[in-house]
Amino acid sequence: MDNTQDIVKTVQVNGVNITLVGTAHVSQKSVDLVEEKIRTGEYDRIAIELCPPRFQNLVQKSMWKNLDIYQVLRQGKGSLLLINLALTAYQKRLAEKIGVEPGQEMVKAIELSAEYNLPLEVIDRDITTTLQRMYRRVSFWQKLKLISSLIASIFVGEEVTEQQIEDLKEGDMLHSLVEEFGEVLPSVKKVLIDERDQYMVGKLIEMTKSSDGPKNILAMVGAGHLVGMLPAFESPPDSEKLNELDRRPPPSRTGYYIGWGIGLFIMSMFAVGYFRSPELGTELIIQWVVINGGLSALGAAIAFAHPISVLAAFLAAPLTSLNPTIGAGMVVGIVESFIRKPKVADFESMREDIAHFSMWWKNGVIRVFLIFFFANLGSAAGTFIAGSSIVYRIFGSGP
Repeated sequence: MDNTQDIVKTVQVNGVNITLVGTAHVSQKSVDLVEEKIRTGEYDRIAIELCPPRFQNLVQKSMWKNLDIYQVLRQGKGSLLLINLALTAYQKRLAEKIGVEPGQEMVKAIELSAEYNLPLEVIDRDITTTLQRMYRRVSFWQKLKLISSLIASIFVGEEVTEQQIEDLKEGDMLHSLVEEFGEVLPSVKKVLIDERDQYMVGKLIEMTKSSDGPKNILAMVGAGHLVGMLPAFESPPDSEKLNELDRRPPPSRTGYYIGWGIGLFIMSMFAVGYFRSPELGTELIIQWVVINGGLSALGAAIAFAHPISVLAAFLAAPLTSLNPTIGAGMVVGIVESFIRKPKVADFESMREDIAHFSMWWKNGVIRVFLIFFFANLGSAAGTFIAGSSIVYRIFGSGP
C-alpha cells in the first residue's frame, strides 16, 4: 500500500514489540497487507480487532441463523439489534461496491495463524457490551438520530463514488461512519471508538506481562483506531479501568422515572378533565387512544405488518405509553413474529438481504425489526402530540 508507513506502527511495552497494522474492513489491499506481514515469520502471536461473539460469527456465520427473535424482543434488546443490523447493512453495501466481503482481512489473519501455528487473540470488547454502553448513554431522540443517520448513509442521497470508496479503504469503516456525525453525537463516538481504543490497548499490554509470553505481537485493527490507540500506550488503562470498560451498565433509572412521570401526568390530566366534566374526560381519553394508537398502528402498517399486528399496535400503544416497563414495538414485534414466523431461508439470506433496501420488507426477520422500530416511533410521536393536545385543552382553552 502506498501509505504503509502511516498504517503500520510499532510500539514496545515490557520488552515486547507490538506492531499495529491499520486495516480497512472492505479493502483487498488490507487483506494483502495482512498476508504479507504474517508470512514474514517475524511474529509469535497474532491479535485481531474482534470480540469472541464476532469471531464466532465470522468463522461460522451463524449469528443470524441462531437468532431467537422472541427472546430478543422480550428481553428489550430490539433497539440494540436494530443498530447492529444498520451497521451491518452499511458495511455490506460498501463491500458490494468494492467487491470484498467485510472482515476478510480478519479471516485471512485467522487462516494464516492456523497455517503457521501462531497463537491467536481477540482483543476487542464484546459487541453487546459496547452497544449496551452506548444505548445507556444516549437519549431516545439521539438513538433515533443514530439509526436515521445509519439508514441515510446506506440508502439516501447520491451513490457512493469511486473516490469515496478509495478514501474509506484508508480507514476503519465504523470509525469513518461515526466521525461523520461524531460532533452531533459525541457520546456515541466515545463508546464506539474511544473506549474500544483504550480497551484494545489494555488487552495488548496484558499479553506482555507474562515472562513466557510473546516477544513480537502483530495486531490487526481498523486504521481509524490507530489515532486513539497510539497515545493510549503512553497512559494505558490499568486492570481496574479495563474491568470498568468491560462492564455492562445497569438499566438507567432516569428514563424509568421520566416514563412513569409522563404516565402519571397524563392520567392526572384525565382526572382533571373528568373533574371539569365527564364529557371532557371521556373526550381526552378517546383523543389519547386515537392519536397514540393511530400513529403506532400507522408505523406498523408502513413496515407492512400483518393486520392483526397493526391492530395490536393500536390497542397496545395507548397503554404502553403510560408504562415505561414495556414498549409498543415490543408487543407488536412479538405478535408479528408469532403470526408470521420467519422462515429458515430468511435467516440464511439475512446477511445478503440487509444490504438491499427492497429486501428489508421481504425478509421476515428484518421486517419484524422494522415493525418494532416504526411502531415505537409512532407511539413516541403519539405520546408527544396527544399529550400536548391534552395539556392545551386543559390549560389553554379555559374552563
